[in-house]
Amino acid sequence: MISVLIVDDAAFSRRMIRKFLQADGYEIWEATNGKEALSIVRDRAPDCLVTDILMPDMNGFELLHTLKEQGLAIPTIIISADIQESSRQRGYNLGATAFINKPPKEDELRQTVRQVFSF
Repeated sequence: MISVLIVDDAAFSRRMIRKFLQADGYEIWEATNGKEALSIVRDRAPDCLVTDILMPDMNGFELLHTLKEQGLAIPTIIISADIQESSRQRGYNLGATAFINKPPKEDELRQTVRQVFSF
């Protein structure tokens, strides 16, 4: 089963994203910040990450930087309320596959995740 790790400090956002993605049958794991996400990445090796940027302890950019530094190429979709082009570009420079504005639209998120897995 394809697994997706949702990384967001807001429980409401995680629940919404989980609901959208479970409709496509993905196995879903959750983390509230980048540090938790790294632990799950090491233990479970998810197939895809969906992450917010602004989070306590370790933000989404720091998570992407650490993954890149450790040579872990996991397709990552950023979902953020930060609509600045500089933030979008920084995410792509750190290896993000896609960038979606918050709150995500169900169809856009599901289609973006499907594209990550090419189906």
